[in-house]
Amino acid sequence: MRICVVGSGGREHALAHVLGRHHEVVVTPGNPAIEGSVATPPEDVAADLVVIGPEAPLVDGLADRLRADGRLVFGPGADGARLEGSKAWMKEVLVDAGVATAAHGAFTDEAEALAFLDAMGDLFVVKTDGLAAGKGVLVTTDRAEAVDAVRAYLSGEAFGDAGRTLVIEEGLTGPELSVLAVCDGHDAVALAPAQDFKRLGDGDAGPNTGGMGAYSPVPVATDAAVEALMDDAVRPTLAALRRRGIDYRGVLYCGLMFTPTGPKVLEYNVRFGDPETQVVLPRLVDDLGELLAAAAAGDLSGRVPAFDDGAAVTVVCASEGYPVAPRTGDPIEGLEAASAIEGVTVFAAGVGEVDGRLVTAGGRVLTVTGQGSDVAEARSRAYAAVGELSWPGMQVRGDVAASPTVAG
Repeated sequence: MRICVVGSGGREHALAHVLGRHHEVVVTPGNPAIEGSVATPPEDVAADLVVIGPEAPLVDGLADRLRADGRLVFGPGADGARLEGSKAWMKEVLVDAGVATAAHGAFTDEAEALAFLDAMGDLFVVKTDGLAAGKGVLVTTDRAEAVDAVRAYLSGEAFGDAGRTLVIEEGLTGPELSVLAVCDGHDAVALAPAQDFKRLGDGDAGPNTGGMGAYSPVPVATDAAVEALMDDAVRPTLAALRRRGIDYRGVLYCGLMFTPTGPKVLEYNVRFGDPETQVVLPRLVDDLGELLAAAAAGDLSGRVPAFDDGAAVTVVCASEGYPVAPRTGDPIEGLEAASAIEGVTVFAAGVGEVDGRLVTAGGRVLTVTGQGSDVAEARSRAYAAVGELSWPGMQVRGDVAASPTVAG
């Protein structure tokens, strides 16, 4: 097959890398470090299958427009993409589906929001309703910080219209898990679970980010636990979507927490997670293109994705100032040496090119994935490669997968 991947980040680089094992791949718009990148709009790329990476074009209806032209597309239409485009609507679907989730409320009024905030205990969770590039979530024990966030979100100061409706949730505690479910509109199959690290600094210090690292497999994610998640959350959610007339064909990213009272869904995203994709897909033994094409065609019958017995760890290398105001334009050193380490693949995200050299061009610049026989070996390889990379102000968490049971 000839497959078109839409997007330009580390997730899309990983998709192209794994799809490229069996198929010809074109990436639009891609970036200077992704082989097969083209400036051609996806509507004009000749391909047997289109795989849409980021959430924004999905919410904007790109999958609908392509399907209207008779294209085979892996990615939900705008109706299904509301699961990520509106956190308040996503919570409505969870309640309708009978899926366990945190107590929550959606607000546009400051006084009502603050009153609900005070009823949620000592751990405050404030989220933008709309898309905020993975940064519209505050988790804090500081009430004053939570109040400031409520005011900044509702005023539009922090995230524009994305925050003028906000969601406040009960704060939950416990180990987190990310499961990517490939859906065909009626059923779904789970990919290998992963665990990511959302905070900027070691020991879960600093602000939430789009993700600073991940690893797979995860000790708490037994086969039984994953299958229970599929039966208790993913499949009921697909059924709730079908009741609304929504044919969901794409990946459903389920973020959940193992709380003291049982697993609860924290969020759904409508695309492959980043950086989870960079540890899950490299472990896939099967043909990813055939799997995604089957889902896009509406029939996953008999498909059970197989993964290797090893492990993968990815470490994000971010720009100075990320996630608030990333510095850009710095030359990236050491890529060749990092990529030469056994078991290592460097996926490029926020990169540009100046005079033939790769430079930083975003917040999360590179995701460095190490693979090995177990998490310890994969981690060692990933950090060895990170040690070869440099640019002024490069930020890296040093504790990704250091204790592979709990991640923040």
